[in-house]
Amino acid sequence: DYFRMYYNYLVSFDKYIRLPQAEIRHCLELAEAKIFEKVTSLSKDITSSVGDVKKIAELLKKIKFFAENFSMFDTKINGIIDEVLKSYRTQQGPLILSQLTMILETTDIGSRLIAEHSCLSGEDWRKRREKMQKQDDLNYVIDELEGDDLATDVLRSRYKAFRRMYDELISKILGSFNPQTETEPDIEVLITQTKILLGTVAHKATEVTWDHSFRDKIPELLAHIFAVWTLKNTQHYNAMRGIDAANAYLLMPHVAQVISIFRILGIGYKKNSTLLGYKVPYIKRISDDLINNLVQIGTGEGKSVVMAMTACVFALVGIDVDCSCYSEYLSMRDKNDFAPVFRALGIEERIQYGTFNKLCENFLNEQCNIREKVHDMIMNNKNVIDVIQRTTRIRPKVLLIDEVDVFLSEKYYRGMYIPSAYLKDPLIKSLLDALWKNRNLRTLRAVKALPAYNACATRFSNWSFLFDEAIKDMLAALKSFQSSTYIVLNDKIVYVEGESVVENVVHGYDTIWAYYYENENGFISQNSLETNVGIIINCGTFSYAEMPHEFAYITGVTGTLKTLAESEKNILKMIYHIDKNTYMPSVFGKSNRNYNSANDVQVVNVSEYFMRIRGEIDTMRSAQRPILVFFESEEKLLAFYDSPELLSLKHNVQIITEKVSTKERELCVKRAATDGRVTLLTRIFGRGTDFICRNQQVLANGGIHVLQTFFSEELSEEYQIMGRGARQGDRGSYRILLLDSDLEWVLGADWKEQIPIITGSTLYATLDRGRNMLYESKCAAKQVGIEQCKREHQASRNFMKALSEGDIDAVKMFLVEQNGGVSTVSEISRTVLLMDATGSMSNLLSATKDTVCTMFERASGILEGKGLSKDSFSMQFAIYRNYNSRENKILEVSSWQTKGSHLRAFMNRIVPEGGWGEEAIEIGLWHAVKESEKQDEISQVILIGDAPPNTKIDVAKKRASFGEHYWKTTRFAISTYYEDELETLKNKNIPVHAFILLIMQKITLKNCKRDKRTM
Repeated sequence: DYFRMYYNYLVSFDKYIRLPQAEIRHCLELAEAKIFEKVTSLSKDITSSVGDVKKIAELLKKIKFFAENFSMFDTKINGIIDEVLKSYRTQQGPLILSQLTMILETTDIGSRLIAEHSCLSGEDWRKRREKMQKQDDLNYVIDELEGDDLATDVLRSRYKAFRRMYDELISKILGSFNPQTETEPDIEVLITQTKILLGTVAHKATEVTWDHSFRDKIPELLAHIFAVWTLKNTQHYNAMRGIDAANAYLLMPHVAQVISIFRILGIGYKKNSTLLGYKVPYIKRISDDLINNLVQIGTGEGKSVVMAMTACVFALVGIDVDCSCYSEYLSMRDKNDFAPVFRALGIEERIQYGTFNKLCENFLNEQCNIREKVHDMIMNNKNVIDVIQRTTRIRPKVLLIDEVDVFLSEKYYRGMYIPSAYLKDPLIKSLLDALWKNRNLRTLRAVKALPAYNACATRFSNWSFLFDEAIKDMLAALKSFQSSTYIVLNDKIVYVEGESVVENVVHGYDTIWAYYYENENGFISQNSLETNVGIIINCGTFSYAEMPHEFAYITGVTGTLKTLAESEKNILKMIYHIDKNTYMPSVFGKSNRNYNSANDVQVVNVSEYFMRIRGEIDTMRSAQRPILVFFESEEKLLAFYDSPELLSLKHNVQIITEKVSTKERELCVKRAATDGRVTLLTRIFGRGTDFICRNQQVLANGGIHVLQTFFSEELSEEYQIMGRGARQGDRGSYRILLLDSDLEWVLGADWKEQIPIITGSTLYATLDRGRNMLYESKCAAKQVGIEQCKREHQASRNFMKALSEGDIDAVKMFLVEQNGGVSTVSEISRTVLLMDATGSMSNLLSATKDTVCTMFERASGILEGKGLSKDSFSMQFAIYRNYNSRENKILEVSSWQTKGSHLRAFMNRIVPEGGWGEEAIEIGLWHAVKESEKQDEISQVILIGDAPPNTKIDVAKKRASFGEHYWKTTRFAISTYYEDELETLKNKNIPVHAFILLIMQKITLKNCKRDKRTM
């Protein structure tokens, strides 16, 4: 581990720092040579020891150790292992590999060798099939199946027809396959037969044709598609052909996967009819139409296979398919896994895999590339734009969603996709340089006197109005950019969003000026500055929530369908017309997870919290079991990692966060399921990360233990985290250990009084009820924001149309509206909105995101009604927390804005967290005072919170949590008190309007109301 860390340090030095005398490159080359010298020596030992299987197993494990621990060379070392294994199999025959795997599987690193190298991975697949107790048990799957309008007899008969055809195809083709002369079975005839089955299916651009004659062919068609999949993956079967049970090495579909696909494709639904006005139920038949529907499939049960094979069916009948997922990594993994099948069937171009972002990008570029079109017309100073020959979509599109609960989350369902064109030119760079050099300039009029401005205005004369709007935003950002929470990484300005370090995000001109500032201070190179600065032109605002309406049919798979809130189910039904659900039973049989919500959920105070987590870790280590400890944030994870309670064990603990490199993360994931391993993780890795335990002794000891140290806002997240252990029928256990003060968001400001009452067997049930109520309320409130997003989405679609049709006036009108800058007029009304962003304010923060645009629309209407410019009202959001949040979280501030959409973008990055009884209102008021001291001053302050301000004793006590030595290094070096800040605002005659959410605050905050002045 130390070698890897120091090696990576040297790589960074070599890349970013020039130290000729240090000979860093020589050191790196020498280290690589030494490692491969050892690996080569070990591989030669294997060649000379072919008769000793035990020795070969030990030598292979040593080489694999190098591959895993020197991850910078893993591809090359793993390639050497593959070559050694192929040579060994050729010399000794395939049966020797069975003996080898029996020895290797007794250790963790040996088990990973089996799973990750093609010569041995057939054994891993065979064992996984053995674990699927119910994979071929049709009666079990049908009996345990749940869902809407189930016609089980139809599903049973259709599956039997599928299985007969599938077995016949596999038997026939493998029977004529000669592995001595062929590398894989010849499936050209099979592919031709598959395409002949379909005939011609005519579709409209917006409708999928799904008639009786075609539906009747689906079982046979699916059998052919699965046969192609199986026969394109026969490498393990080929190696073991001739031994007993060779078929166990074939990739074959299990019953639940086939039934899932049938339901997705409209097979197996009861159809109700009426007779003389009365409903006559239970008339079972295949549905007359495709029905938008979702299928729940458990973790590790083959969702990717269901998605891919379903996509094949649609693509083969001439339909374009988008398989959308929340994760770029998972999307690309699945696409690559099934690419050979898509290619063999000739449908690769019709099936797209990607994230929800990619879905939007594909939609935007369907007629033209918006960014390129806008960039071209401005940079070439066009006043006439070419009409684009619009292509009519001839094929309908189908959307397959992976994990629908993620799509319904705030990030996507309420989120917006905003494509931007980045204008770069030497004249533009000169203008930015001039603004940075003359950053005391305050108005557009003053900027227009600069030679650099006149040069741009002449060069881009047809679009100078957009430059004027951009300059307004630049001037505003010059005052606020240092408030944004960026970091410098690899010569770039990057942002930490949630647990991710995001490199490709630009927060308007705050990011541009951050580049200039850090360049001036020597932390950003001149080359990086020139590469990353320019003028930003927003090209529309598109709603993720509107994208599914572009598809003729919507379906998908998810692991957490049952955990959706009622309001989420209503969204699926009423907005997207997803009317039917199916819940598949596990082919691994009954879960072996040890968990009881009445006994395994506990809450403790801060003095016990870390000690209890350490106690849980020690218990698992004593039992020789691995433990995964999930934390709400990286900050809380590191607080435990650096705590005295973990000190004696710290060197044996591994950390997985998104700041950890991909290679390092992959190594940690592999190690996490091994004997006694302790892994601390942030919550994001509770979804989509497979911790696979192959050590039989560890499984016998109880398997992986999962400890969650926070209470999830969404039940689906809790289920996903729980599912990191006890997967695929393995043994495992799960517990939740909660810090009492973290429950403020669900219990409210009086959490201290409530916890003693609910502690015990009713704790979880009470918290779950509270969570559900809050979440239902939040989901219901989403519709307010969605309506606003819908209007912006439609306006952006109209802009796309105008762009394609060459309507220059409409294009200019939209772009100036979309890119309207912050007013620099001196008589503008400037409002600072201070908001508590601790846990208990979760719902209000969500509502603010939903309604901020509506608020600005109404304000603009009032101003225009009084004959004033709508830009004469400007607002800044400042959110505050408490002293258990560090400097970058205790106060987060937006730039000044005259557009609600820009403030919404800021609020979308804000996550409710922390809280500590009375909150740091004094920090918010301190910020308002600082703003009032600037030249533009402020007109009023609006304060929204649900907890009273800290007393002077509270401030001193809470600042001691991180220590005065910490706060002295921040902008909050001098402590303050809310009454002192209020007095300053009072003396400036700046009114403070306090909005109190709970009665308990009325007494303490009444001072704010008493000091309020009339505007």
